[in-house]
Amino acid sequence: MKKTAIIAGASGLVGRELISVLIADPGYEKIIVLVRTPIEGRDSESKFHQIVTDWNPEELEEALRGELKQADVFCALGTTIKKAGTREQFRQVDYEYPMLLGKLAKKYGARQFLVVSAMGAKRDSKFFYSRVKGDLEHGLSGLGLRKLRIFRPSLLLGDREEFRFGEKAGAVAAKAFSFLMAGGLRKYRPITAQRVAAGMAEAAKQKGESIRIYESHQI
Repeated sequence: MKKTAIIAGASGLVGRELISVLIADPGYEKIIVLVRTPIEGRDSESKFHQIVTDWNPEELEEALRGELKQADVFCALGTTIKKAGTREQFRQVDYEYPMLLGKLAKKYGARQFLVVSAMGAKRDSKFFYSRVKGDLEHGLSGLGLRKLRIFRPSLLLGDREEFRFGEKAGAVAAKAFSFLMAGGLRKYRPITAQRVAAGMAEAAKQKGESIRIYESHQI
């Protein structure tokens, strides 16, 4: 049976790669992306469909209620505090929106929910970013989704639309010394967004336990 995929965060680093990976997958007949601003250049692809949303709960539910049954939901939402403006707005994008999508996925019978979290996600972390990611993992785990797949990539490599000096410098350093990251340090190696997207698509095909966490080196 041909499947439907729904992608949140489609304009981001992993989301853009997910679009390409899933459109190329013959197992999917429909790729629905949730965006604030329409993505240009893909209108000619028959599988590709866009839903423009500002994440209003009622409007999003109305748009997705007929699409979620047996769908594979991929959530790659994420921002930075600098881009979001405040901690509250950061939490809205990285926690509240994914939780809203998770609740809709549960309500309307999605086949599975696959989400990009982060290395170090922990509810009691001293770092705000990691706490939010930990809260998200905990919240999604409590929804009773049919299948939940959580991905914790390390430093993401890829071409971002916006320049982030800290990430760029970190990526250069990490790539230079990645050969030293062996054994227990493997999970700290940087990982490409394309690898994360491909890993998520592969995980969507696998059977197994209802909740599974993939550390960076397992993706």
